[in-house]
Amino acid sequence: MKLGYDLVIEQAQKLSLTPELIQSIQILQLSNFDLIEYVKSELVENPILENAKSLDETQPIDIQEKLRESDFEAERFRQFEYSADDEEDHTYEQYVSRDETLTDHLLLQLSLSKIKSDEAAIGRYIIEAIDDNGYLTMSLEEVAEALGEDIEKVDHVLDVIQNFDPVGVGARDLRECLVIQLSARGMLTDEIEYVIYNMLEELANKKFAVIAKQLGLKKEDVQELSDLIKTLDPKPGRAYGSGKETNYIVPDIILENHHGEFELSSNFKSSPKLRVSSYYDKLVQEAAHDGELKKYINEKFNSAVWLIKSIEQRRRTIYDVSEAIFKHQEEFFQKGEKYLKPLTLRQIAEELGIHESTVSRTINGKYIQSPRGIYELKYFFSTGISTGDGGSVSSSSIKSVIKDLIKSEDEKKPYSDQEIADILKRRDIEISRRTVAKYRESLGILSSSKRKRF
Repeated sequence: MKLGYDLVIEQAQKLSLTPELIQSIQILQLSNFDLIEYVKSELVENPILENAKSLDETQPIDIQEKLRESDFEAERFRQFEYSADDEEDHTYEQYVSRDETLTDHLLLQLSLSKIKSDEAAIGRYIIEAIDDNGYLTMSLEEVAEALGEDIEKVDHVLDVIQNFDPVGVGARDLRECLVIQLSARGMLTDEIEYVIYNMLEELANKKFAVIAKQLGLKKEDVQELSDLIKTLDPKPGRAYGSGKETNYIVPDIILENHHGEFELSSNFKSSPKLRVSSYYDKLVQEAAHDGELKKYINEKFNSAVWLIKSIEQRRRTIYDVSEAIFKHQEEFFQKGEKYLKPLTLRQIAEELGIHESTVSRTINGKYIQSPRGIYELKYFFSTGISTGDGGSVSSSSIKSVIKDLIKSEDEKKPYSDQEIADILKRRDIEISRRTVAKYRESLGILSSSKRKRF
């Protein structure tokens, strides 16, 4: 056997992911918020890019061609733009005031209270130790030790703060929070306080008979007690801002109903607005005599144009996928959740001639605004369950039916999971008791024993 090295030329087909293609894939899967953040970093890295001021459909120029032109000064640099609004137009709608935090709200009340000056420092320390839900995260002993103060004085200041708005703030646990709220309403009785501190778990599990026997009450009385406690807020601090940035949903697609005719359109305002900057035409002129500068500008120009094209391609892909989804789910938009049909990524991919992974990247974190509300595109994809007539119904549609059945049930004789399964079977929907339980739990609905009222 002869061993040796030979040079062989052969042809082979393979998919090579270029940096540009990888960038396009990344841009497609980004949400609007993440895309804006990505573009911000690109604006810093690439001096050729700038925010667009108006819509201009002219095409990008070829830098190499421009470098060969001797009369460059006679023709200004043409700008490739994408999008519509002038970002330098300033309106009051562009600005939002900073949310008042719970800490701000409590410190203001502390400054207006009649608390002694030497206790104000204790009050500020306590307030800083209250979390966003309104609970004190330190014990009185820890506060007293940290400040070198008497624990009775700390307890007095905490008592003052626990009378601040929102009612229930400054509590050290859920039980104290509930008691503070009931006391403020003048509705705290010995029975309710006993249940809160000693039988709250039994109350949550609807063991009304056990509580009634323990307190010598009727089950109906315990039911009313439970209803009262449900009106309380277990997290009183939630009504106030945390001081953290809030990210709002911006729809990528808008669906409008014009007298029974639906119209689908891209939300151009949701995408970043970019163009190649005209400021750098002078650099192009200088690059005619500087090879390094010429190479640098060419790379940055190509990168800028590719980014702009990738954003436009992202918009078109989202629109195409949304249009295909609408064709399948038009009944949902016309009649409601019960008419949501089973839909898979493969169905949309085959219709559009793209890969399933492309559909997956497109629907995650992208939203459609419709007359029925704002939905993430992936909401419209769900598996189906066979019906007696040979058709199928989506799991989301079944959940809607289950929710309506429970909503209309007799509260004294609520449906069991098996009874719901039997009702659905009579409607030609074959579904097991276990699946009903799974769907019910996903809807946050309690079991029949816990829904029962006396």
